[in-house]
Amino acid sequence: MRYPRRNALPTAVGLCAGVLTAAGLTLSTAVSAHTPLCSCYDMGDGTVLCEGGFSDGSSAAGVAIRVVDGNGNPVIEGELSEYSEFEFDKPSGDYTVVFDAGPGHDIEIHGKDIVE
Repeated sequence: MRYPRRNALPTAVGLCAGVLTAAGLTLSTAVSAHTPLCSCYDMGDGTVLCEGGFSDGSSAAGVAIRVVDGNGNPVIEGELSEYSEFEFDKPSGDYTVVFDAGPGHDIEIHGKDIVE
């Protein structure tokens, strides 16, 4: 008795699709767990302190941070310290703090929202 030859292609395609789906779910979880966080505080002495980090608990040390005026011109530029902090003299007029950890990982905080 001869058995019909079984086609292995559908099984291989299904297996590859399952592996790719599992890999995609793992990558999407890893990406979404790295959301940037930044808060700034008016210290009441003419300075502003900003603290940054990521939702997965990783440090933001070395992340670029800049303060721009109401026209978008840079007024102050620097990076977060080893403690993920950046302190600067509060500019007069309208300003915005930009925490820039790369594409899709930037945060803008308007000066009017930074209070004591």
